[in-house]
Amino acid sequence: MRTEITDLAALRAHREAGKDLRNTVLTRLDLTQEDDLLRTALDGAVLLGCELSSKSRSRAEAAGALLFPAIPDLPYQVYRTHLYSTDELFAGFDPARPESYADTPDARIYRHSKQQGRQPDPLYALAERLHDHSVTAALTETLARCATGPVAVMGGHALARDSSGYRGAMELGAALGRAGFTVLTGGGPGAMEAVPYGVRMPDHIDEIIRDVACAPRFGAGADDIGRWLAAGLRPAFPASELPQTIGIPTWFYGHEPPNPACSLHAKYFANSVREDGLLTVATGGVVYTPGSAGTVQEVFQDYAQNHYSSVGPAAPMVFLGKDFWTNDVPAAPLVQQLARGRDAEQWISVTDDVDEAVALLRTYASTT
Repeated sequence: MRTEITDLAALRAHREAGKDLRNTVLTRLDLTQEDDLLRTALDGAVLLGCELSSKSRSRAEAAGALLFPAIPDLPYQVYRTHLYSTDELFAGFDPARPESYADTPDARIYRHSKQQGRQPDPLYALAERLHDHSVTAALTETLARCATGPVAVMGGHALARDSSGYRGAMELGAALGRAGFTVLTGGGPGAMEAVPYGVRMPDHIDEIIRDVACAPRFGAGADDIGRWLAAGLRPAFPASELPQTIGIPTWFYGHEPPNPACSLHAKYFANSVREDGLLTVATGGVVYTPGSAGTVQEVFQDYAQNHYSSVGPAAPMVFLGKDFWTNDVPAAPLVQQLARGRDAEQWISVTDDVDEAVALLRTYASTT
């Protein structure tokens, strides 16, 4: 297992302990004035986006280290060491000037990605894949700090902030937060935003809805998104040492802005990596609220993992909204039929009761 070092203090401590740099990964370090730190065995070392003097670069290459250079002219960092915060994605946004959303890193990265089309320049394609790998590593490290397996909530992006469904999603989030779960969503608008608000501020649902309902939906232009974002930034979240909610959005659907309610965002370029990854890391189970084709796709991706135990033991699948999931979009009966007689069967629930849904998740958490 390689040791990853992401700051100079950690590198100095590593070297002062008498350790060499074989099979280490150094990420985004400015080593131009640190030649002495590299005067050691370097075979098998990997340097990602590090700055080196010409002498150190020649020595590292001769010693067998692999050097991945920084890639110029990109609006994002390829070699990330942490997830995105709301402040980072929306840096430079001025709520008094909704059009300023167009100048945020989130908007600029989306434009850059969209310009690549279906066949991106090979350099940019490689950069996006390296970025997504870094995000996955940061997400894995973040989730390792959770006391229980995180729970994901899936649902539609179209829920308006002033709708009863949005309030219901907030109440679901509040119940999950009170139960102590770290909650994952797709990171976008609608249910994906309402749930994190509830998780983080369970006793302030009415106040939040008053704050955000003045911009009930996001629109297509920067001005419309900016007004939606400005309203969403009004609630003041309490500080927390651990991330209570993590959004996992994608620039593939970059016209849908990431919501400002999540503690952190693991934002990807590749939607396929993002979708499969979201379901894979939700080891505490998944709650399905009413949604459209994307949510239905996630249902069967999730069940396939449970059916074949491809990522571990079968985890809960909770269909919240009995009439929707059995009549309007009858995915639940098919999943139940497929699970009959298998380990997954006991962890499938179709209910209208949030407390019942949370109770199943808590029971599962106590067995793992």
